Amino acid sequence: MSGEEILKDLNQNQIEAVKATEGPVLIIAGPGSGKTATLTRRIAYMINSGIKPENILAVTFTNKASQEMKARVEKILGLKKYSNQPLIGTFHSTCAKILRNEAKTLGFSKNFTIYDEDDQLSLLKKVAEDLGYGQKKLNTYSILNRISRLKSQLIDPKNFENQAGSYYEKTVSQIYSAYQRELQKANAMDFDDLIMLTAKLFEENPKILEKYQNQFKYILVDEYQDTNTSQYSLTKMLSQKYRNLFAIGDTDQSIYTWRNADFRNMLNFEKDFPEAKIIRLEQNYRSTKIILNAGQGLIKNNVYRHEKELWTENTEGEKISIAQLEDEREEAKFIIEKMKQLMQKGYKLSDFVILYRTHAQSRPIEEEFLTQGFPYKIIGALKFYERKEVKDILAYLRILANPNDFVSLQRIYNVPTRGIGKVAFLRLTEFGRKNNLNLFESMLKAKEINDLPAKSQFAIYSFGKTLEKIKQKTNDFELTKLMKYIVNEIDYKTHLDTKTEEGYMRWENVKELLTVARKYNSFKTDEAINKFLEEVALIQETENIEEDKNVIYMMTLHSAKGLEFPAVFLVGIEEGLLPHSKSLDNPIELEEERRLCYVGITRAKRRVFITFTRSRMIFGTTSQGVQSRFLEELPKETINFTSNLETLGEDEIISYT
Repeated sequence: MSGEEILKDLNQNQIEAVKATEGPVLIIAGPGSGKTATLTRRIAYMINSGIKPENILAVTFTNKASQEMKARVEKILGLKKYSNQPLIGTFHSTCAKILRNEAKTLGFSKNFTIYDEDDQLSLLKKVAEDLGYGQKKLNTYSILNRISRLKSQLIDPKNFENQAGSYYEKTVSQIYSAYQRELQKANAMDFDDLIMLTAKLFEENPKILEKYQNQFKYILVDEYQDTNTSQYSLTKMLSQKYRNLFAIGDTDQSIYTWRNADFRNMLNFEKDFPEAKIIRLEQNYRSTKIILNAGQGLIKNNVYRHEKELWTENTEGEKISIAQLEDEREEAKFIIEKMKQLMQKGYKLSDFVILYRTHAQSRPIEEEFLTQGFPYKIIGALKFYERKEVKDILAYLRILANPNDFVSLQRIYNVPTRGIGKVAFLRLTEFGRKNNLNLFESMLKAKEINDLPAKSQFAIYSFGKTLEKIKQKTNDFELTKLMKYIVNEIDYKTHLDTKTEEGYMRWENVKELLTVARKYNSFKTDEAINKFLEEVALIQETENIEEDKNVIYMMTLHSAKGLEFPAVFLVGIEEGLLPHSKSLDNPIELEEERRLCYVGITRAKRRVFITFTRSRMIFGTTSQGVQSRFLEELPKETINFTSNLETLGEDEIISYT
């Protein structure tokens, strides 16, 4: 495909962004402005212009975004004809690749395990117990969040030890240090380690940094406003030599501060790169003029943002409908009534999305859908890889790949039940440490653990022999055949009790896991296990919107980022919900709540309905509803106020000024 064909159908600003291949470039891209098209065409244009594909690194925040980017570039260029490929992935998958290559430098082996949140909490509880905090009521989830925040700021245990002042911080410091030691012993890293340890690797090893700088001469970062300190530092280090950094994002859509994102990284881009070229993508291809004007009227109340003037050639469209209802049940009935009216005009169920601030708001709407027979799907419910049965089978694979993985063995030593108690398992781990044996080796020497009864010794030894038997099959079987062998060898189907409906559904999930693994069957089994486990660990999944499925979608505002629907229902837009009660006294947090409302409105193509109630029961308590201050900030010419009780005049809109 020629350069001109790659640029076809792009507007002038998009073309400018695609062609600005050298030097630092910041793209300020409003919602619905063709950001993904611009990014993918730019990669294609660079390769078509003679830049080597292997010198390009494109970083996204989700697997879905990186897969979509790969597919689009492939469609434009036919990438398979190139012997080398650009590296397109998330920050975490990119760092995992680098760390597997350089693991030895950091004292790990390249088959390290990547721990998810459940694994981290399990290890953290063990660490707390070992340190004598077992009897104290420690909030391990809170401590884990604190450690995650420290890692995202590139503060390691030693640095934090010097900073810790209060008793709580000193407790966290002690646990953080021990937690990192246990991770290293288990040859494991958590999600935040992938970024922090890569940054550490580069800081302490200039030659390794230069190697990757020379490899990735052209770097593209999507959703730059969502980077945290560690991701920002990593990007700066990698782009330091050639300064070909292309950052694209929108400060108005920065809604992940709770994940340690810092939108100031984007605001400071011009300070970091004074020679940067700034390009604005302001033409919106998604929404009607009224929806776009409503969103802009709202977001202009924020101080910390990049100015832009969004416009569209789309139709004027209908005004945003704002309704006050008596309570959450009337709210649910109102939503269904509006949906029925729109369906008479040709809308289908999958054209609708219901967005709310917290999952707790979904229950009364779900109940009404069930009563009236409306099919729906909640995005953000229990995810596939979080299911117990899936995690059990993955734990067996993880032990095969990494015999030091304490957390995985802790998960399965008695799954299915095999007569190994908690005390026996602790004795086993102590024995291994004293004798410098990995967990695998310790199990096979269980008869030497003197302070264990013979029955426990035999149970542990038998389990070790089972794992040894499975391990030997890795040379004979492809991945899915090996997984079937594991499932049969441990009699997992009987364990699930497939005669019950729940057991049957869990067994179906195990079979689905085998289907997912099938794509790795062409690899040598050891390599296939590592590749499969890494994909699962890094997937950060959100359930897909299935285009061929005619259901109503329901999700939080945070889950809606990047999506679009013909009709959007924003429910519970009340003080205390949106903006959230925790943000009311903090101007910075209040701005993020406004951005959240803005993201909700700008998901819509044609219609927006906003509801609030006079009273609402949530978390078991009924409270009086007060309409959100954000409703007052919407331009009057873009909205219609209605009520199930009476029509609200403009002078009845509550003022917060």
